[in-house]
Amino acid sequence: MTTTDYPDYNDYNGSYPMVDLSDFVPCDVGETWKLIRRFAPVAYSVVFVLALVGNILVLCVLRRYRQAQRGPCSYSLTDTFLLHLAISDLLLAFSLPFFAVQSADKWVFGKVTCKIVGAMFSLNIYCGILFLACISFDRYLAIVHAVSTGWRRNSCHAQLACAVIWTTCLGLSAIDVQYRQVGDVNGVEVCKMEFPKESSKQIMVGLQLLNLLLAFALPLLVMLYCYMRIFRALCHTTRRQKRKSLRLIISLVVVFVISWAPFNCFRLVESLAMLDLFKKDCKMAHVLDIGTVAAESLGLAHCALNPLLYGFVGVKFRRELSQMCKVALGPRGCQELGNWWQGSRRRTAGSFSSVESENTSRFSIMV
Repeated sequence: MTTTDYPDYNDYNGSYPMVDLSDFVPCDVGETWKLIRRFAPVAYSVVFVLALVGNILVLCVLRRYRQAQRGPCSYSLTDTFLLHLAISDLLLAFSLPFFAVQSADKWVFGKVTCKIVGAMFSLNIYCGILFLACISFDRYLAIVHAVSTGWRRNSCHAQLACAVIWTTCLGLSAIDVQYRQVGDVNGVEVCKMEFPKESSKQIMVGLQLLNLLLAFALPLLVMLYCYMRIFRALCHTTRRQKRKSLRLIISLVVVFVISWAPFNCFRLVESLAMLDLFKKDCKMAHVLDIGTVAAESLGLAHCALNPLLYGFVGVKFRRELSQMCKVALGPRGCQELGNWWQGSRRRTAGSFSSVESENTSRFSIMV
């Protein structure tokens, strides 16, 4: 693909309203496409493999822990939310191979699969940050307000909250079921959001701002408030174990923010451009396209990073993993693995589109 003619505004994200093309100059998208086709399939594939292995391991550890407990509500509230977070990350990872194939070649899986995979992708993007917000709120109640131990032992409350989250996010992902279509984009079949022409711009801006609000801004405010209050409470205590118990959940939140903040910033800029608050020329469109895909890949990597955080800071996770290791590898194999793990930790201790008139990045999986 080289320098394009004036685009069909029904491409990519479901059609821009018809506009006067006399002000627009065609942009060269050939280099952009080449970069995306080289980078995106590799990034999606790596994230898929790491997330698959890591989150399955987390689920195995949590299952082993539950076998030692009694009753359907035997998990703590935090463990319940972490369980659902791992499931959400795993389901998100399952959608990535489909989009890796699309980035490398084209969408070959049909219309029904396009709708299902798109909905599954959106569902678990929403669920992931909401479960992190729930974890922070649970810690806030336990530490700042010292909610009674008897109430906290009953994870049925958390199961109910998780059911509400899954149901709500399932409703939000129905937008993908409704509007996801397989269509032609510059001669390539892609799975894209396609809205009615007469209201495409308004719907696109509305969805992007809704995603920014519900899937990033509001949950992030909840997390920041909860952890600020928690840190204030911990300033008045010397209990080491209480401080250590926060390392896992704080790390999860920090990684999520670092992962998803760049992507949301790029999409906010796209929305402002769609609202005609500034003019998007070819150079800016190229930067936004490349930046959006790179930031999106960084965001998707969070579903592979969460299991690594369990291994580094989760005391209970390390204990249960050690027991699994002894059963699977035997004492000698487990000792060798432990020596390698300690050496690895010592070595790493120091590091902790484009046409100007298009409404949004054509290369992103999301709206």
